[in-house]
Amino acid sequence: MFPSEYKRTARFTALLDHDSFAGPDDFIEVTEWYNGEGFDVHITARSKEQQFSLTWGELSALRATLGNWWSDDDND
Repeated sequence: MFPSEYKRTARFTALLDHDSFAGPDDFIEVTEWYNGEGFDVHITARSKEQQFSLTWGELSALRATLGNWWSDDDND
């Protein structure tokens, strides 16, 4: 079997625009899974790296759990 090759959609933003604790090199990158069922998150902040994955359902549950802590006004 030969390896498959495909492209995935990714988005990137500097954390300085969103986080008062962020440094000039801090960023977040989100890459959608090839099958479209979720995404991978890579955060580099304060000289540390974090990586995790969520399905769209898990994201929905997280937003529901956050309740009124999450506001569209905070996402500008």
